[in-house]
Amino acid sequence: EGMALPQRILFPPEEICMDWQQRQRPGAGLCNLGSTCYINVILQCLTYTPPLANYLLSREHSQLCEYFQEYFLQGFCMMCIMEAHVRKVLRSSANVIWPRAVVRDLKFIGEEFEPDMAGDAYEFLRCALEAMQRACLSGSSDVDISSQTTTIIHQIFGGFLKSRVTCLRCQAVSDCYKAFLNVLLDIKAPSSLTKALENFVTPKNLDGKYCLKCSECEKKVTASKRVTVHCVPKVFTVCLERAADHTGRKISKIVEYPEYLDLRPYMSDTAGEPLLYSLYALVVHSGDTCLDGHFFCYTKASNGQWYKMDDESVDNCGIHAVLRQQAYLLFYAR
Repeated sequence: EGMALPQRILFPPEEICMDWQQRQRPGAGLCNLGSTCYINVILQCLTYTPPLANYLLSREHSQLCEYFQEYFLQGFCMMCIMEAHVRKVLRSSANVIWPRAVVRDLKFIGEEFEPDMAGDAYEFLRCALEAMQRACLSGSSDVDISSQTTTIIHQIFGGFLKSRVTCLRCQAVSDCYKAFLNVLLDIKAPSSLTKALENFVTPKNLDGKYCLKCSECEKKVTASKRVTVHCVPKVFTVCLERAADHTGRKISKIVEYPEYLDLRPYMSDTAGEPLLYSLYALVVHSGDTCLDGHFFCYTKASNGQWYKMDDESVDNCGIHAVLRQQAYLLFYAR
């Protein structure tokens, strides 16, 4: 449907295991190395993403990475860093881990991050996934765009959005597709995740300065644009945009979110079986503005129990406490 087929499959999707291969109690908490709570929450949420953790614990990447000298000699590979980190958190008997390697290499993960300076958890998530994606592509030269979406990272977190523009004068239709690793949702009006998703897929009019040139009419016209989820990811990651504007003012209202989410109503094709997802992690920001405050998270460990993870502390909690939070990031797995 208008998307180019990949010339190569860089990681076979059938090898991805969505269930924990080993069940155990939760791992260690993470030491705050100076305004690093925004890093700690993302490291914990990624550590408790079953398909990613299964892959990293298998050490498959580091065994291959020895041959990818381009990154190896530079001393930075986000996949190797994450592999070592996840093994340390889940396999070590320590109660607290110091994520020094991540903080040391912050400039390689994202230029905007600096040690001892506060950052945003969503920005760190985006940059961490992109850094892992780059690591998966190292040693694979001249890979076409479609093949780049077949790495282990895209196979887990990646999906495709479909953008359909309809000319309101002649009804001509134009479709384009875009890969995504996470979705940013406007919550200024919606009071729940499902309402925010409904708003996301609702057609928007393009008029005035946003008018597009119609290839059929050969002139700028008013058009309708609708974005839908075309191909679903195995892990659906959502950011509820709490920045009210560029000043850092925060939208502090509670936005309801379910333990189980059906993505079928937000698909390009809404017919068919439900596409059910289960909540397994979320990030909370506490603070009056988006420019200060503190991040902590809730994750579901391999033993099926929920835990509140606040830097060094790891405390058992129930699903009712999890669903009452002022969530910022939500992680759902198929």
